[in-house]
Amino acid sequence: MAKLDAFDLRILACLQEDASLPLAELSEAVGLSATPCWRRVQKLEAAGYIRKRVALLDRSKLQAGVTVFIAVKTARHSMEWLERFHTAVRDLPEIVDFYRMSGEIDYLLKACVPDIAAYDALYKKLISRIDLNDVTSMFAMEELKSTTAIPLGFVQPEG
Repeated sequence: MAKLDAFDLRILACLQEDASLPLAELSEAVGLSATPCWRRVQKLEAAGYIRKRVALLDRSKLQAGVTVFIAVKTARHSMEWLERFHTAVRDLPEIVDFYRMSGEIDYLLKACVPDIAAYDALYKKLISRIDLNDVTSMFAMEELKSTTAIPLGFVQPEG
């Protein structure tokens, strides 16, 4: 796919807000008729700009309202250890984000659990799978902003 133009960016912005928008509403919102709009959505998907469409669920209503950030420092910095750590974390559904970091900590994980006891169980599962040097857990007291929307203002539209 060539560079994105203003129509593509409007499509992406609308779909980030509500991926379930009917084609007629999406087309109207971006200023295109249905067929060209649909073709653009298909091209955006094929080119990988749209990875998938999902429903965002309410964590609190689903008994996973406690957010925990887990900072990990390790004494090991080999590809073998990283692959073992990734394998240890991959199938733990409570861990929703996993990052390799620069700076004071080596890895940052984000978990969603119902309470401290559930976090303790997760922690025990994690340390039974892999040796960790230093683990610091931080519980979010209040969520002030959380979004899945990617800022589109950095893209210079074609034309």
